Amino acid sequence: MRKLIYLVAGARPNFMKIAPIIRELNKWSDRIYFQLIHTGQHYDHDMSEVFFIELGVPPPDHHLECGGGSHAEQTAKIMLAFEQVCLQQRPDCVLVVGDVNSTLACSIVAKKLQVPVAHVEAGLRSGDIAMPEEINRLVTDSISDWFFCTERAGVENLVREGKPSKEVFHVGNVMVDNLLYQKQKLDIMPPNAFSTSVHKSRLGRYGVVTLHRPSNVDNSQELLNIVMALNAIAQNIPLVFTVHPRTGNKLKNLQTELSKNITILGPQPYMEFLNLWKDAAVVLTDSGGLQEETTALGVPCLTLRHNTERPITVEQGTNTLVGTDPVSIMQATLAVLERPTKRGMKPALWDGKAAERIVSQLSICLE
Repeated sequence: MRKLIYLVAGARPNFMKIAPIIRELNKWSDRIYFQLIHTGQHYDHDMSEVFFIELGVPPPDHHLECGGGSHAEQTAKIMLAFEQVCLQQRPDCVLVVGDVNSTLACSIVAKKLQVPVAHVEAGLRSGDIAMPEEINRLVTDSISDWFFCTERAGVENLVREGKPSKEVFHVGNVMVDNLLYQKQKLDIMPPNAFSTSVHKSRLGRYGVVTLHRPSNVDNSQELLNIVMALNAIAQNIPLVFTVHPRTGNKLKNLQTELSKNITILGPQPYMEFLNLWKDAAVVLTDSGGLQEETTALGVPCLTLRHNTERPITVEQGTNTLVGTDPVSIMQATLAVLERPTKRGMKPALWDGKAAERIVSQLSICLE
């Protein structure tokens, strides 16, 4: 008898992680079938629907439309809506990815209904309980049944926390699966297929910036520090800043302006953004996913945070933690521009086959 899996996606990073799992599940349709649940955590076109189209993700079977509100409001709305979906047709497993509110909310609902939970990207820890994502990670892992880890540190964290080792699997990184798949497509497309190619041609050597974490953008002093650093860096190299809607709202109220050498873009479709950052001299970000993707392609990355839940990107990859002090950011950037100090290497199992390992192991778990 075929097993039913609910795949939960709600925010932009989820879509990238779900896409390779869907491609692999389609190969197992005689044993496993799935329904895609879009919680609506990211609800505008640029942050959600365009990704479904571009990544080849099918339309969701259920769209919960739970965007907006505080963390508590959003989590509560998702839990209420997802419970109704589960009661309509009880799945054999709920698979969640990453560390967003949708991950937490749907895990709790599934577990309350005694439905097994599989967590993809399990075991990552920043050690910073002030991060909403860290709370989501800790709670989700505390109630999950099967744990699929991107790196050995995730395995070690889970075992140390008392999870049974036979349910913890080091499978690789589905974000990298998606990256390599999409890059193959990008490599055979003409440059004029992308609007970001115009900026690349105009600027020559350039850096890319993304910024969205509340600790960086909601604190006006922290945001001001980062903007001061970016303006100073832009005197040495032009920057392209893809501005998250949250960040854009905060920048409007800041008592300073961005340098004219910083090109401002809105949220970019996946392929447009990949086309941009893959050839950058340096990427400055507070994104967890971009730390992994730059490591996979060997692009120098400076993370504007004091910690990371993805330590392998620092230990083996091209990522460096630089914090939010403007002097530290500027010095680290200039060091990379003068001579990249970290060549980096691709971590174990970041080979584009993580989804294969996940679905194969999941089929065994569901027997």
